[in-house]
Amino acid sequence: MTYEFLQSYWWFVVSLMGAFLVFLLFVQGANSMIFSLGKTPEERRLVINSTGRKWEFTFTTLVTFGASFFASFPLFYSTSFGGAYWVWMLILFSFVVQAVSYEFQNKFGNLLGAKTFQVCLILNGIIGPLLLGGAVATFFNGSNFMVEKSNMMTSVQPVISSWANASGGLDVLLDVWAVVFGIAVFFLARILGILYINNNIHDDVIRGRIRKRLLNNTIAFLVTFLAFFIRTLLKDGFALDPATGTIFMEPYKYFNNLIEMWPLAIILLAGVLLLLFGIIRTLLDKNYVKGIWPAGIGVILVVLVLFLIVGWNNTAFYPSNIDLQHSLTIRNSSSSETTLRAMTYVSFLIPVIIAYMSYAWWSIDRKKLSRDELNKSEAY
Repeated sequence: MTYEFLQSYWWFVVSLMGAFLVFLLFVQGANSMIFSLGKTPEERRLVINSTGRKWEFTFTTLVTFGASFFASFPLFYSTSFGGAYWVWMLILFSFVVQAVSYEFQNKFGNLLGAKTFQVCLILNGIIGPLLLGGAVATFFNGSNFMVEKSNMMTSVQPVISSWANASGGLDVLLDVWAVVFGIAVFFLARILGILYINNNIHDDVIRGRIRKRLLNNTIAFLVTFLAFFIRTLLKDGFALDPATGTIFMEPYKYFNNLIEMWPLAIILLAGVLLLLFGIIRTLLDKNYVKGIWPAGIGVILVVLVLFLIVGWNNTAFYPSNIDLQHSLTIRNSSSSETTLRAMTYVSFLIPVIIAYMSYAWWSIDRKKLSRDELNKSEAY
C-alpha cells in the first residue's frame, strides 16, 4: 500500500460515510413533514416514533463522518470546521435540538407543550439537510479561505488556515448554486422520508397521503438537482498538476472525471435508475411499500460518485476562491503515511459495524409501527 493508494482509499472511506449520511437524512426529511403527514396528534406521534427509532443512526453517522475527515484529512477539518464554524455549529445545534425534542416533548412537566418540540424537529428537518448540502456544494464551487502552513512556526499566530472574511462560513448562503444544491438535498431527504414512513408505518390513512407528497417533492428535487448537476458537468473544475502541485482551472473537469473513471459513470447511472425505480414504483402501485430500499441504495451510489469525482483523478476537493494555490487536495491535506496505514487496518472492521447496524435496524423493524403498537409500547 503506497502513500498515494492510502490517500485515495481514505477519500473513498470518507465518501462512503458521506453517502450513508445523506441516505440517513430520511429522518430529517420525514420530520420536516410532521404536520403534513400527520393531521391529528396520534398520527403525528406515529411519524415521530417512526423516525425516533432511527435518529441515533443519523447522528452517529454525522459524528463518524466528521471524525473520519479529522483523522484522514486534518487540514480540511481545521480549515472548514475552524473557518466555516457558524455553518457547522448551526448543523450540530440543530441535531442537538432534535435529540432534546425527542426526549422531552411528552415528558411530565413539559411547560412548552409537545407542539413546541415538534416544531424544533421540523427546524432540524429543514436546517440540517439544507446546510449540509450547501457545505458539500463548496467542494465544487470553492470557499473563501487561505492556508499558510508556515504559520505553524510563528509564535504570535500559529494558525494554519483562516477565512478571508468575518462570515464564519455563512457566505455559503450567498452562493446561488450552493443554495440550489442545499435545496436539492432538502427535497431528497423529504423523498426518502416519505418512502421510509410508507414502509415503516402500517396505517392506511397516513399511507393515503404518501403519493401526492412524493410526487411534489420529486419534481422539486429533480429541478434543483439536475440544474446543479448539469451546471457542474459543464463548468470549469479545479484540477491539480501532479508534477508541479499547481492548481489550475480545467474545462469540463468533473465531466472529464466521469469519462476517465468510467466505472463511476456506470455506478452513477445505476444509482439514478434505482432511485427513480423506488419513486416511480411507489407512485404507480399504492400497495408497494418497499421503495425506500432501491431508492436508498441508489442515493448512496449517486452521492458516493459525486464525492469521488471531486477528490480523485487529481482534483482539488476543497478549492480556495481567494487563491487557487491554497486549494486542498487529498495529496496536500492528508495525515501522514504512518497514520493512514494504521487507520486502514482499523477500517477493516467497517463490514462488522455495517452488519451490526443492519441487525439493529432489523431488530427494531421486525414489527411495523401501528396505532395499536403505539398505544402498547413506550412512545415519544
